[in-house]
Amino acid sequence: MNPPVQRALISVSNKEGLLEFARELAHRGVQIISTGGTARLLRGEGIEAIDVSAVTGFPEIMDGRVKTLHPKIHGGLLGRSGTDEPVMAEHGIEAIDLVAVKLYPFAATVARPGCTFDDAVENIDIGGPAMVRASAKNHERVTIIVDPLDYGTVLAEIDREGGSVSAETRLRLATKAFAHTAQYDATVAAYLDRAARPSAGEF
Repeated sequence: MNPPVQRALISVSNKEGLLEFARELAHRGVQIISTGGTARLLRGEGIEAIDVSAVTGFPEIMDGRVKTLHPKIHGGLLGRSGTDEPVMAEHGIEAIDLVAVKLYPFAATVARPGCTFDDAVENIDIGGPAMVRASAKNHERVTIIVDPLDYGTVLAEIDREGGSVSAETRLRLATKAFAHTAQYDATVAAYLDRAARPSAGEF
């Protein structure tokens, strides 16, 4: 039996399609957790969203560098059905069933004229890839979305599957998610390699 989608975490740098997707999730009774800027945008549009800091009990710190790197987030993503419920209950960790993440736009940032090395480093996403990988690893229970083009597909499947996403779709999206983080890391590595060897070319 496919697990129902009851709780979603949304953290996106690119807001394309976000409002419609979040509104449709809310209409289906899905509780939405979100990070600072995204949460404020959703609430401003009348979509109820819970701040990550309210879930973790810890504020976003270091100018947002640390916000989702917390056991109540990653435990909610990595918790296995039929195995980890006791430890989750012991530590007040609630399962997260669906995650939509759009990583910091590193490639677009370094492509801008005048981008400094410090600007580039600050746009290396850490928490986003960690959530993507955790969700994709636990695709047996969690649906991970890294591409706004999949929003409609997932919503249609939730309707068709009575509130769930099929195992086949979760696996397909997990595969796409790992490919996405691999490409992201390769882009960062290539940039840092050029920075370490200026003779190899300009940034």
